[in-house]
Amino acid sequence: MTEKSGKPRDGFAHGNGEKDGTGTGTGTGYDVVVVGGGAAGLSAALVLGRARLRALVVDAGEPRNAPSSHMQGYLSRDGMSPAAFLAAGREEIAGYGVELLAGRVTDVTRNDTGTGTGTADFTALLDGGRTVRARRLIVATGLKDELPAVPGVAERFGRDVLHCPFCHGWEVRDQPFGVLASSAMSVHQALMVSRWSKDVVLFLHTVAEEELSDQDLRRLAAAGVDVVPGEVAGLVVEDDRLTGVRLADGSVHARSVLYVGPRPVPRTNLLERLGAELSDTPFGAYPVVDPTGLTSVPGVWAAGNAIGFAEQVVHAASGGYRAAAAIVGDLLMTDLDAAMTG
Repeated sequence: MTEKSGKPRDGFAHGNGEKDGTGTGTGTGYDVVVVGGGAAGLSAALVLGRARLRALVVDAGEPRNAPSSHMQGYLSRDGMSPAAFLAAGREEIAGYGVELLAGRVTDVTRNDTGTGTGTADFTALLDGGRTVRARRLIVATGLKDELPAVPGVAERFGRDVLHCPFCHGWEVRDQPFGVLASSAMSVHQALMVSRWSKDVVLFLHTVAEEELSDQDLRRLAAAGVDVVPGEVAGLVVEDDRLTGVRLADGSVHARSVLYVGPRPVPRTNLLERLGAELSDTPFGAYPVVDPTGLTSVPGVWAAGNAIGFAEQVVHAASGGYRAAAAIVGDLLMTDLDAAMTG
């Protein structure tokens, strides 16, 4: 491993770095286990490693933005591919001794040690049967996008079927846009994408016209968005490019970009097992967290899309940083208090 200035060659400096976090020296325990190796998880791991804590990242390899060939809006990383971004992050955390394990955490239990030191508060079960112990936990498991069941949408997603104009709007600006309605809330999406193109068609699909309010219709008209009723049957693709949207009545509307509204499915199963409080939103149920990402379960933080639908890469990285910094302080004060009373 390449030695970094001011950092020990092995990446660990304090006592727990060479033990298991429980004093047994078995190598199965950590100061922090980070569940999820996306932007939030890797950012948290970088902060933890630089703070000389022993950290493990368990990554299932299912990043939300995997279908995209590039990511945008991240200062200094604009246009970088998600795969290259993650590869750079993995290399950076390895330089600080953080361990990365490919796999999935299938269950987590909280241990009542009764010591007051916060040592080995959690036991995580991995999909291969291995268990690891951690004093603190960061859940950065993200979410899954469930796409509309329209033929061709899944195959084109991340290319010319998109969901976020902030992510891809500049790259497809001024092209003929379509917006596939999945609810009356799709009106908002159609209005937003009109910032990037003045040729926008809202396909109502399974949404009835009467579900749109008078204000919706007035705003759509003001934005120059055409409204087309009727169910969408599929996409027209020629030479590996989207060229149109086909309705159930057989009519085809020429479009080169289609925006859709996936149904977000937060991966909150571990948080639920731990008894974390969740809050229902129009985009799913997410954990209730404080400004650092601390959940209602002591010792458990969450970051990235695990706490909200709209957390983009730059937000996720920031959230992971905040959570890790809070944990560094939490563990320090816990250990100092234990030393004073011990």
